[in-house]
Amino acid sequence: MALGSMLAIYFIIWWLVLFAVLPFGVKSQEEAGDAIEPGSMPGAPSRPMLARKAVATTIVSAIIFAAVYWLLVYSGLTLDDVPIPGRF
Repeated sequence: MALGSMLAIYFIIWWLVLFAVLPFGVKSQEEAGDAIEPGSMPGAPSRPMLARKAVATTIVSAIIFAAVYWLLVYSGLTLDDVPIPGRF
């Protein structure tokens, strides 16, 4: 697998995992009992913890990418093995 392909696959996996991880542990300003800033929605997160979520996303993405890499490189699985509807 070429380096460019590996980076593209990892980038896609990273973004998908990020959107799955973002809602974990989020409390709104209203739920946390914080003062609601003027011009801010009451449902806005009080502490989004983005750095922590970026680290978690990177770790989970690396594990998923390792599995995908193993499937594509070492298991012998190719796109020809994936059934396509309508092709017989």
